[in-house]
Amino acid sequence: MASSPHNGHGHGHDQNHLELNGDTTKAHPASKKPRLSLSLSSSSSSFITESEIRSEFSHHDPGIARINNGSFGCCPSSVIEAQREWQMRFLAQPDAFYLNELKKGILQSRTIITDLINADHVDEVSIVDNATTAAAIVLQQMAWGFTDGKFHRGDAVLMLHYAYGSVKKSIEAYVTRAGGHVIEVPLPFPVKSGEEIITEFKKALERGKANGRRIRLAVIDHVTSMPCVVIPVKELVKICREEGVEQVFIDAAHGIGCTDVDMEEIGADYYASNLHKWFFCPPSIALLYCRKSSKLSDLHHPVVSHEYGNGLAIESAWIGTRDYSPQLVVPSVVEFVNRFEGGIEGIKKRNHEQVVKMGKMLAKAWETNLGCPPEMCASMIMIGLPACLGISCEKDTTNLRTHLREKFGVEVPIYYRIPKNGETGSITGYARISHQVYNKEDDYVKLRNAVNKLVSDGFTCTLLSQ
Repeated sequence: MASSPHNGHGHGHDQNHLELNGDTTKAHPASKKPRLSLSLSSSSSSFITESEIRSEFSHHDPGIARINNGSFGCCPSSVIEAQREWQMRFLAQPDAFYLNELKKGILQSRTIITDLINADHVDEVSIVDNATTAAAIVLQQMAWGFTDGKFHRGDAVLMLHYAYGSVKKSIEAYVTRAGGHVIEVPLPFPVKSGEEIITEFKKALERGKANGRRIRLAVIDHVTSMPCVVIPVKELVKICREEGVEQVFIDAAHGIGCTDVDMEEIGADYYASNLHKWFFCPPSIALLYCRKSSKLSDLHHPVVSHEYGNGLAIESAWIGTRDYSPQLVVPSVVEFVNRFEGGIEGIKKRNHEQVVKMGKMLAKAWETNLGCPPEMCASMIMIGLPACLGISCEKDTTNLRTHLREKFGVEVPIYYRIPKNGETGSITGYARISHQVYNKEDDYVKLRNAVNKLVSDGFTCTLLSQ
């Protein structure tokens, strides 16, 4: 059921509302809470079948229990076909495609995303390669604030301890090098409640404001990667406003299609989310939301093209000759998700329910625990691995992950939890499982049985380092 690149899709905007030669659409009413409407009949017989789902993901390696959707996402065959059509149209006549179709298609995708995240205006939404690019755009602006003298040396950026590695490196590259100070919020793991996170966040803010220092930016994950936990972002943004934090950037690499995303409710200045992880786009595509009341005009794409100065959305839509097809298939992705009951909302709900069910099954089988309460996970969850596996360092997690892949046909990330002082015999390894529409219970049973086999055989990670 491939979507033709020629098709228009009504999802909160009629095609006539698009000013295709410019970069604006009518603003959304502030009270509106848009939802992508189902394009199919409400009859259950109209929805996608199990066999059709298997067909859409038949390109997946059948020998692997693929329970790591969180790292790279997945793309159904119908969307891959639509992407191929866009690629061939470019290759057939690049000049006409660039002059007549590219901006038009990207604007249509941005318009759909605007409704999807409940942004106020399409001008607030740019499409970039991935959340890492989005972070670089925001942090580049921070670096300029220091070099231009707008910020004082020692002014701070606050980030969570579990911030994604590349974002931490970007903060080092842009902020620390420019003279900024970094405040890290330590977070407990396993997590018992959102209140634990809020308490640590408040403590870090107090440390950050010591000696009259200004906190210019808070970088907050929506769903942390490793270990994965849904962060109470609305509460943390509110605290930032109350405590005088100048700007807030939500790094939501696992946002769209994984958990609830609403710009009006969250209230951040910037929000970045990949669409290739949980929204079925081909890699790579991400959105960067920049609230219009924030310093939108100060943001620029790190790759400077001849569109420089025309606004971030236009700059991002052309960074030189490259494959823009992932940015053009968003209408086809909407067509795909609307084949499921409840559309993307229904998919999120079922993924959450299933990942919790499978997490509890594994924790019971291994006599361990979950990494957080079920309400603090979305479509991923952490499960403690048996302590007898002897996971004692990061290298052990890599070796064990490779062993599970090569010997048992299971793909799952593993997190190393450093024991606290005085802890002995504690759980130091956690598996992060994902659930997406293509997953079956057998995938998780395969992981359960593999770990049980290792335990019964007396396996320890030291055997892999010999």
